[in-house]
Amino acid sequence: MAKKLYKGNEAFAEAAVRAGCEGFFGYPITPSTEFLEYMAWRMPELGRAFVQAESEVAAINMVYGAACTGKRVMTASSSPGISLMMEGISYIAGTEVPCVIINVMRGGPGLGNIAPSQGDYYQMVKGGGHGDYFPIAIAPASVQEAVDLIGLSFDLAEKYRSVVHVLVDGNLGQMMEPCEMPPMQELPAPPEWAVTGAKGRDANILSSIYIEPADEEVANIRLLKRWMEIEENEVRYQEYSLEDAEIAIIAFGTSGRVSSTAVRQARAEGIKVGLFRPITLAPFPKKEISALAKRVKRILVVEMNTGMMLEDVSQCVQGQVPIEFYGRLGGMTPLPDEIYDEITRISQNMDAPASPNPRLEWVARLEKIIEGEK
Repeated sequence: MAKKLYKGNEAFAEAAVRAGCEGFFGYPITPSTEFLEYMAWRMPELGRAFVQAESEVAAINMVYGAACTGKRVMTASSSPGISLMMEGISYIAGTEVPCVIINVMRGGPGLGNIAPSQGDYYQMVKGGGHGDYFPIAIAPASVQEAVDLIGLSFDLAEKYRSVVHVLVDGNLGQMMEPCEMPPMQELPAPPEWAVTGAKGRDANILSSIYIEPADEEVANIRLLKRWMEIEENEVRYQEYSLEDAEIAIIAFGTSGRVSSTAVRQARAEGIKVGLFRPITLAPFPKKEISALAKRVKRILVVEMNTGMMLEDVSQCVQGQVPIEFYGRLGGMTPLPDEIYDEITRISQNMDAPASPNPRLEWVARLEKIIEGEK
């Protein structure tokens, strides 16, 4: 199939339709609104369910109810909207029904702004909500990759009866890129556990309520064992120019995409630098990053937040190699030249001792950059 120019949010929506999404429930919020607008005509056109709910809280509970039927269902929102959905997401996880949630991240905290950010890392990757559960979190770096991963997200959600988060930011949601759509999938039959009417069989009971603590503990163990299976089998990442690298950049999503340009620029100057881009943020590529730390002399973590993934990287590295950090905040996207300058700085100070607090030194450098931008 030939490539076609799509706006990110509209491409993500069409990819979900082609992956067999039968129900979309949402509430408009910038910069994800085009997703809902696209589904508003596309889903009824195919005889599928679309509801603009009265709020994000209502939308996620509609997703919850529809997910219990075994259909492929989803929502899309942006940072504050996702925060409102967290209780419902926890209910979905506790009931062990699959769904896909797309978060087109924006600047925060609070109402923040509508500019792109990666500040939702903690609430998306670490679970959010309450209780012991483990969502799968996937972070594409281009419109095409997001299109490809949305179908996978539905597959993983069904395979593990799990919540799957797709993390993009306002850049990816709003940019236009040529991409190739997958073919339309046939709608899958409901699984045996689904609530589809009990005529001729015993009723299926789906609930997140376990009044007895002993029963809740058993349910939590079941979720944990399933998560350990996911950790073993579903880690995804991309490596770029790491074969002989002395400096490794670790970055996801848009930050990873921008970093790849800086890597090419630095490589042209003879600096041995490469990029490790996690695609699954949960499960996180722990073993792979630990192994990478044995091969390089320095690691630079790049994010559009205050260094949230930095903490996961540090746990993987365990002091094997010095780690540095560079981030932009509040909806600011780092430019390739900024990351190139960081690479150059690091390459000229390879023998410097490891910083006990990479954030502290980064903030001092960032304040000078901001002052220069004025």
